[in-house]
Amino acid sequence: MNNIKLTIIKWILDIVLIIVLSFMYYLNKPINTPEVLYIPNGSINKIITHLSNKGIAVCKLDSLILRVLGSPQHGWINLGTTKMTRGDFLYKLTNAKAALQNITLVPGETTYMFLNQLANNLHLDRNKLQKEFEKQTYIKEGAFVPNTYRLPIGIKEKELIHILLTHSLKQMKKLSIRFFGNYNPKKWFEYVTIASIIQKESASVEEMPLVSSVIYNRIRKGMRLQMDGTLNYGKFSHLRVTSKRIREDKSFYNTYKYRGIPKYPVCNVSFEAIRAAVFPAKTNYLYFMKSKNGTHDFSSNYSTHLRNIRRATK
Repeated sequence: MNNIKLTIIKWILDIVLIIVLSFMYYLNKPINTPEVLYIPNGSINKIITHLSNKGIAVCKLDSLILRVLGSPQHGWINLGTTKMTRGDFLYKLTNAKAALQNITLVPGETTYMFLNQLANNLHLDRNKLQKEFEKQTYIKEGAFVPNTYRLPIGIKEKELIHILLTHSLKQMKKLSIRFFGNYNPKKWFEYVTIASIIQKESASVEEMPLVSSVIYNRIRKGMRLQMDGTLNYGKFSHLRVTSKRIREDKSFYNTYKYRGIPKYPVCNVSFEAIRAAVFPAKTNYLYFMKSKNGTHDFSSNYSTHLRNIRRATK
């Protein structure tokens, strides 16, 4: 009888040993992951499903292990490496946090310059950022909402562009619904195009509705806009517009050569500029000239405009 008990105990211990060794082997198997990973809010099962859908080799057993280790972090986490054991990976899901860096997109900045900024500050490939931007949106310019973004260091180009576009589109839809009751992309980006000119030309938020009124008034009269700010597109964002540049620039952004608004926005715009594009001031203004104090003098006739020019250039 005692021999039978000893045999059973040995058998149980052997099974436990096999289970423990198998478990240790499972936890020590290598796993490949991105260095920076996004963990959604929700249950452990939801997180495991999300990771699996992202191509990470996890399963229901990992859900059970995580219930012992603790709840995973939410948001972006920095794993520190792309290769580790499964045990290390599951542990880091519950402990690691991403190192974040603030990146500010100022109103009026072009996408060309913003992608340069992202590449430099986050040590990313500029060409990959451009390719991902063109792949993920048909909008050539004005697709980003100016803001200070807290971005995880180590994030890849594809995920970064996706985050920025998703956040921006959500904000734009919200504002469009507030203004119009719906979101019509074609209509919206016509306003963004007008807003981008307002953004480039205005000296302050208070001036924006006045600049907007000049744009609409000139279009109604069939006049060319003839605004320098439209030539501060793309890589020319911060360059002074000269007479030579006006003569030589053949792009549709040159409102000295072509009537109406440009085909695409000039830059990324603030919501204040969009509001001014949607709700221009009611004026007869057709001209404005920057004064010595940095604001603009607005006028309805050309003779007054010439006097403003002489006064500003004295």
